[in-house]
Amino acid sequence: QVQLVESGGGLVQPGGSLRLSCAVSGSTISIYSMGWYRQAPGKRREMVARITSGGRTMYPDSIKGRFTISRDSAKNTVSLQMNRLVPEDTAVYYCNAVRDISLQGMWNWGQGTQVTVSS
Repeated sequence: QVQLVESGGGLVQPGGSLRLSCAVSGSTISIYSMGWYRQAPGKRREMVARITSGGRTMYPDSIKGRFTISRDSAKNTVSLQMNRLVPEDTAVYYCNAVRDISLQGMWNWGQGTQVTVSS
């Protein structure tokens, strides 16, 4: 069974930075596209970054230029560097393998890591 363990969240002021990490066990990530998602209170879960098995990265326009996703297949981890954070980035952040067409998460979700952007 695949387990996803996200870490690195916390409280940060607007304009600050955080680096999230996701450790994957039970499957290799090397053959999958991997993504970071987030869910704010009362909102649907949304994807904020995706990286293909070949290393191509994709972001929604609201994120582009601020977040950077990376992967280390040797360590079976995925990271998300978040810069210039704004209050609207406040959410619980999750990682998962990405289904090809629907872009939904492939495995059972982990517990996520809380990111709060506030002064």
